[in-house]
Amino acid sequence: MSRYNFRETEEKWQHIWADRKSFTVTEDPDRPKYYVLEMFPYPSGRLHVGHVRNYAIGDVVARFYRARGYNVLHPMGWDAFGLPAENAAIQNDVHPADWTYENIRTMGDQLKLIGLSYDWDRELATCSPDYYRHEQKMFLDFLKAGLAYRKESWVNWDPVDNTVLANEQVIEGKGWRTGAPVERRKLTQWFLKITQYADELLDGLDSLDKWPDRVRLMQRNWIGRSQGATVTFPVVPESAGHNRGSGDLPAALDVYSTRPDTIFAASFCAVSPDHPLAEALADRDQALAAFVAECRRQGTSEEAIEKAEKQGFDTGLKVRHPLDPARTLPVYVANFVLMEYGTGAIFGCPAHDQRDLDFARKYGLAVRPALWPADTRALSAEEAEALDDRTRAAFTANPTGLIGSEKVFHVEATAFVDADGPAYRYDLGALHGDAPLDVAAAKRIVIEALEAQGSGTGSTRYRLRDWGVSRQRYWGCPIPVMYREDGTMVPVPEDQLPVELPRDIDLSQPGNPLENHPTWKYTTCPETGQPAVRETDTFDTFFESSWYFARFCSPASDQPLDRAAVDYWMPVDQYIGGIEHAVLHLLYSRFFTRALRDCGYLSATEPFSGLMTQGMVCHETYRDRTGAWLYPEEVETRDGQLVKITDGTPVVRGRLEKMSKSKKNVVGLEAVVETYGADTARLLLLSDSPPERDLEWTSGGIEGAWRYVSRLWRLVTEPQCPLPKAGTPAPQAMSDGGRALRGFVHRTIAGVTEDIEGFRLNRAVARLRELTNAIADLPGTGEGEAWALREALEATVLMLGPIMPHLADELWTHLDGSALVIDTPWPKADPALTVEDTVTMGIQVNGKLRATLDLPRDVEKEAAESAALAESAVRKAIDGKTIRKVIVVPNRIVNVVAS
Repeated sequence: MSRYNFRETEEKWQHIWADRKSFTVTEDPDRPKYYVLEMFPYPSGRLHVGHVRNYAIGDVVARFYRARGYNVLHPMGWDAFGLPAENAAIQNDVHPADWTYENIRTMGDQLKLIGLSYDWDRELATCSPDYYRHEQKMFLDFLKAGLAYRKESWVNWDPVDNTVLANEQVIEGKGWRTGAPVERRKLTQWFLKITQYADELLDGLDSLDKWPDRVRLMQRNWIGRSQGATVTFPVVPESAGHNRGSGDLPAALDVYSTRPDTIFAASFCAVSPDHPLAEALADRDQALAAFVAECRRQGTSEEAIEKAEKQGFDTGLKVRHPLDPARTLPVYVANFVLMEYGTGAIFGCPAHDQRDLDFARKYGLAVRPALWPADTRALSAEEAEALDDRTRAAFTANPTGLIGSEKVFHVEATAFVDADGPAYRYDLGALHGDAPLDVAAAKRIVIEALEAQGSGTGSTRYRLRDWGVSRQRYWGCPIPVMYREDGTMVPVPEDQLPVELPRDIDLSQPGNPLENHPTWKYTTCPETGQPAVRETDTFDTFFESSWYFARFCSPASDQPLDRAAVDYWMPVDQYIGGIEHAVLHLLYSRFFTRALRDCGYLSATEPFSGLMTQGMVCHETYRDRTGAWLYPEEVETRDGQLVKITDGTPVVRGRLEKMSKSKKNVVGLEAVVETYGADTARLLLLSDSPPERDLEWTSGGIEGAWRYVSRLWRLVTEPQCPLPKAGTPAPQAMSDGGRALRGFVHRTIAGVTEDIEGFRLNRAVARLRELTNAIADLPGTGEGEAWALREALEATVLMLGPIMPHLADELWTHLDGSALVIDTPWPKADPALTVEDTVTMGIQVNGKLRATLDLPRDVEKEAAESAALAESAVRKAIDGKTIRKVIVVPNRIVNVVAS
C-alpha cells in the first residue's frame, strides 16, 4: 500500500505553478472577470493556523471561478504602516522599516507554503514610497476638490500610543490597539469630508445585497441619519451675571432634536462639556472648569457615557422657551451630551425620556407632560404616591406611534395608565386642540410653528462625523503640505512627490518623532522661496487600506490607477475578512472609492460587490499553576490528567477562545504543514464549520483530516478495478451499481457547485466525503462499472482542486489528466442524471410518522398505498381501526386516516 508523500508533492506543485506563472493574469475583455480578495494582513510576525482561514476561503473561491472560465484576479499585499512596527522598533532597537520588511519576507514564505493561488507579480507594501507617493497625489486632489481640510477640534487621544484616534477606533472608551482609556484633547487636524457622502453611503447599502445584513445594519447605525428640528432657544440677557450684549454670551442656543413634538415638556437645556458655550463659561468659573475636565477623563464611547452616572453643572444661564416665551429653562453642562451629535446641545423633557427624568430627579427640575395616550385614566395623587418608585418611568412613544414598554409614568403628582391607544393627546398650547394626534402629525405642527416665527427649522442630521486622518507618529505616510512662516499652507508640488520619511529617526523621545527630527521638517516654499516647515503628522493607516484594492489592478503603473485596468477589474466581486472592520476599513473604503470616482480616477462607486465575514479559529487555553499561559505544545495528557511536559505539574484547561499570541493558544503554521501537509490544514479549516462561524482547532480534527487525505490517495492510486483510458466513450450497458454511482456523482457536482457559490464550503466538503464513500462501495466488477468509477474519480479530483490543490494535481496525473487541474474546466452535472430514481416517503397514520419507504419516483397512487399498508409498523398502528381514507402526496408522504 503506497503512502502519500505530501512534503515532496506540495513542494513539487508549488514549483510547477510558479514556473508556469499559473496565477498571473492580465485584462481580457473576451472573458468574464472575477476579482476575489482577502483583507490584506499587517506584517506583524509569524502566521499561525488561525490566520490562514480567510486566505484558504479566498483561494477556494479563486480556483473555483477560474475552473469555470473566469479571468480571476487574486492578489496579495501588506498593510505595512502603523504603530505596531514603531512600538516594536522601540522595544527591539530596530528600525520600523527593517522590522516590517523582515516580517513581510517571513509571512510571504508562509503563505506560499499553503499553495495559495496569488498573482505574486502584483504584490505591494503600503510602506513603500512607490505606493504612498500615489496616495499623496490623491490627497492633493482631494484638497483641490474640497474633500480635505484642516481645523482645530476635539480629538480622541491614546495616551499609550501618543496619537489621535478616529471615533471608529475607540472601542468601549479605549484605544482599539492598546486598550488604554482614551482622553479628549484639542488639536489642529486634517480631515476628509466623508460627511459629504453620508446620504450616498447610506442609500448605497440597499444595493449591497451580497453583504451580510449585520454589516449593513452596523453601517446604517454609524451613519445615523435622523429627521427632526433645529430649535433656537434665546438666551435670557444678563442671566448668570453675564452680559449678552458685551459679546461674552451667544444670543441663542441651537438644539437639534428628533422629537420636536415633545417641546412643551422641556424643562431644561444641557450642552456638552466640549460645547463652545461650556468652554466660554468655564474660562470664568473654576468649578465649571473642573467639572468639564472630569467629564473629559471619562470614557468617550456611547456605551461608557450611557453607563456612567448622569452628572450636570448648573451654569446659572437661562434660555427662553421658543413657543412659550413666558417660560425660561436653566442651562446645564452635562456629561451625557456629546458634541459629535446634533449641535452638542439638547432640551430635556423628563416626562418622555428616562435619562432626562433621572437627571431631573437628581437636580430637582420640573417634570411636565406634553403627551399621553388618547384613552387614559388619570390616577389620583394618593394612587400615584402609592406607586413604588421603581415602577415610575417616563412615558415614551417611538416615532411609529407605538407605546413604550413601560405601562406607567409619573409626572409630578399625577400618573396616567396607558391604554395602548394608537394615537396621543398632545399639550401643544395654542398650536392645536385636544384631539388625538399621532407622533408624525405633532412633529409637523411643531416644526411649522417654529419656522413661522423664525425659531427653528426642520432638519436632517447624521451621527457620522468627518474622518480625522492626522496621526502624530513616524511610521506612516507623510501628509504632503508645508507651512510658511506666516502660517500659510502650501501643497507640495506633484513633481516633488513622494515626500519620503527620513531614515535617521530617534524613536526614544516622547511625542511626534517627525516633529522632533532636527532637519527633515525644514524646507523651502516652492512658491516664494521662503523658509517653510513640513507637516509632521502622518496619515491614519486606514488611508492606505482604503484604496489598495484599486492599486492591485495596476500595481506597476506610474499613475496611481491605470484607468482601463481599474475599470476592467473593479469592483471586487468577493471580499473576505473580519467583522471587526464593518465601520472602519469598510466604511472608509466605500467613501474613498466615491471620492476617487469624483476626482476622475475610476468609474466604480462601490469597492466590494460581495462581502463574506469569516469566523475565528479557536483553541483551548492553558495555564500552569502560577497562572502563566502555555502553548499547546507545552501540554500533554498523562494518566487522564493535563500536565506540563517539562515537569509534569498540573495544567488548568481554560475556555475555548480565538487563537491569540497573548494567550499562547496558537498552533504554528509551519509545524502543521511539516507534520500533516498544507492540504490537510486547508481541509480542516474549510470543513469543520460554516465559514462565517467560529471553528475549533483540535488535534483530533487534524488527525481525522489527515486520515481522509490518505484515504483519497489510496482511492485514486489503488482503484478496485483497472480503469479505462481517459476519454473512453461511455459504454452502452451499465449495471445498477454503476448507474447509481453516476447519479450520485452528478448530484454531487450540482450540489458542490451551488455550495461553493453560496459559501457553504463545509457542506461542499461533506458532499465530497459522501461521494468518496459511494465510490469505495462500488464493487467494480459489474458491467460498465470501471467506466463509472473513472468518471467518479475524475469528478472528485476536479472538485477537490480548490480545496486541496496539491493533492488534486498529483491525483490528476494518476488519472492521466492532460493539464493542470486549475486549467481543466469544472465538471458539469448532467440534468438527466441528477434526478434520483427513488424517493424516501414518510408513512403516517393519523398524522403521526410510523415508517419510511424508498419507492420509485412518481410511483402510482395505488402502488404507494399498497406498499404503505404492507408495512408492519403501519399495520400495528391501524390494528382494530377502520381505514377511512389514504392520502398520497406524490414523492413525499402517505397518510392513512383510521378510526
